[in-house]
Amino acid sequence: MPKTLCVLALIAITTPVGYSQGTASEYVSPSEAGPRGKAPKMQVQLLNPGEPTKQYAVIFYQGDEAFSGLLEFAEEYHVTSAHFTAIGALSGATLGWFDPQRKMYKKIPIDGQHEVIGMSGDIALYQGKPVVHAHMVVGSPDGTTRAGHILAAYVSPTLEVMVTVDPVTMQKRLDPATDLTLIDPALK
Repeated sequence: MPKTLCVLALIAITTPVGYSQGTASEYVSPSEAGPRGKAPKMQVQLLNPGEPTKQYAVIFYQGDEAFSGLLEFAEEYHVTSAHFTAIGALSGATLGWFDPQRKMYKKIPIDGQHEVIGMSGDIALYQGKPVVHAHMVVGSPDGTTRAGHILAAYVSPTLEVMVTVDPVTMQKRLDPATDLTLIDPALK
């Protein structure tokens, strides 16, 4: 057998079933991983008026895209640092898994109705504008779960996000090793 055929046969034998190098559409760069939808039904309620650390209920309804809604909330309420948790349900989502070699998120499509088992994240400033960073675990009808960085999350029927706005501004910086914006406590 010629040397080239031996190498190709060896590659075929050692490549796991279902493995692919991935197409460009399966991945998204961190700079393109921002919100794309709208949240016209979103409602916000301040839970503790007069307190120095503000707490909000940010509630999304059927059809709202929650990730873009959280960014809209942060911009409208001048949030410079916050953390949040959420529960609810979705009609679909796109989550991501960060591939450090590619410096990109591998898309994880979530189709159909799923429960939001848990969602957590933070808000900080990058170049003077709020940036939302959030992860989510969703449950399927059979009880299995999938998780990742939120790229998009379409609400059905509701998503209840509890946001605590921190009294100190947190800043992000671009990390050239990963192309991600990371919180840097040293930045003021």
